[in-house]
Amino acid sequence: MTLLAGPAAAGNAHFVGTPTATRSGGTLTVSGKEAGLGNEAQVHDVLSAAALCINGGGHHPKAVNKESVSTEGTFPVQNGKADFTLSVTASFSPSCSPPMTVAFTDISITDTTNGITVNIPGTF
Repeated sequence: MTLLAGPAAAGNAHFVGTPTATRSGGTLTVSGKEAGLGNEAQVHDVLSAAALCINGGGHHPKAVNKESVSTEGTFPVQNGKADFTLSVTASFSPSCSPPMTVAFTDISITDTTNGITVNIPGTF
């Protein structure tokens, strides 16, 4: 009898700490690291967030000035670890022009390869 082993399972895929989120104008960028990825060649990550148009008083005046945004990317795995950086830009209609500013909340990163998600608290 011959037994063949299948591909190695990740076993303990996880995000290392909380990814870093930054905002520049209407663009949100999230960077982080995953570990425990085993012998996978790559991981596929999805960044999701809510973009809000905030007035000068710090309020979100209209429900229509809110949108869900997302982007995704595939990142190489080396020695069971992967670094990722994803950026997404909000595009409001009508535009979110000064003195209004864009803010991002409800931010999450999902590794669809391993079925894990990390939520990033706060508003950026």
